[in-house]
Amino acid sequence: MEQSSPETFSTELPPPEILYESGPCLVVNKPSGLLTQSPLGIDSIEVRIKAFLKAREHKPGKVYLGVPHRLDRPASGVMVFGTHARATKRLAQQFEGRLVTKIYWACVEGYVSPRDGTWEDHLRKVPDEARAEVVAADHAEGRPAVLRYKTLQTAEWGTWLEIELETGRTHQIRIQAASRGHAVLGDAQYGSTTAFGPQHDDVRLRAIALHARSLMFRHPMTQEQVEVIAPVPVYWPALKPMFGP
Repeated sequence: MEQSSPETFSTELPPPEILYESGPCLVVNKPSGLLTQSPLGIDSIEVRIKAFLKAREHKPGKVYLGVPHRLDRPASGVMVFGTHARATKRLAQQFEGRLVTKIYWACVEGYVSPRDGTWEDHLRKVPDEARAEVVAADHAEGRPAVLRYKTLQTAEWGTWLEIELETGRTHQIRIQAASRGHAVLGDAQYGSTTAFGPQHDDVRLRAIALHARSLMFRHPMTQEQVEVIAPVPVYWPALKPMFGP
């Protein structure tokens, strides 16, 4: 769980796409190219949600927003936030205890074989760099990384996978796919040579074909089971008809 940092609010920021709101629990669809959190003066989904809440509720002071998990900047999809500290703590405990079901969609280069399966590796966060790498199982800094996948579609560009994470390591899907020769489309950082989405001049704003499709968790106050599904971005139109919005 991370503490929110102060920032300057602006009602001119694009409002967040709210997928679910109940009490102190807020779920949004994060756009690609947008940070989860950021330093003062830099745009992020946290900044946008705070600005939206401050304007909607006419709050004169600071707005609290708890951030119990993250989503990579170039990825899009569903994220949950807490609007008071107790709710945030309970949500964070679910993520830490691996009690949240996280489903992702990824379009990757090449044809994945077998069509359904499990990937198990040991990963390490590269010191002082925004990337991860696969290491040997006995590496002192290596941490187990496990995901299950199934193929939803193959096309001329490669394979569309549905992925369920068992662990939540830095860039886990991206590095596990790339290390097998199946880089996520648009993910030049991990070797993709296929462009994806709008080609902004600022490469930090570019998307990769990784979308957090759904989250299933317990409401932090009522303990009701909640499942929220995030529509894919508009630059996935060729893929949308087969699998819904």
